[in-house]
Amino acid sequence: MMYLPREEGQGLVEYALILVLVAIVVIVVLRLLGPMIANVFSDIISGLS
Repeated sequence: MMYLPREEGQGLVEYALILVLVAIVVIVVLRLLGPMIANVFSDIISGLS
């Protein structure tokens, strides 16, 4: 146990990059599918009323 590599910072950076990539993918998907989802909800609301 004389040598313990310090990789905590590297792991945190990798997790942060993964979170950023996931956030970008979610934003892009919502931008592309947003109008379709809004239409579905408006159809449901108009059907209920």
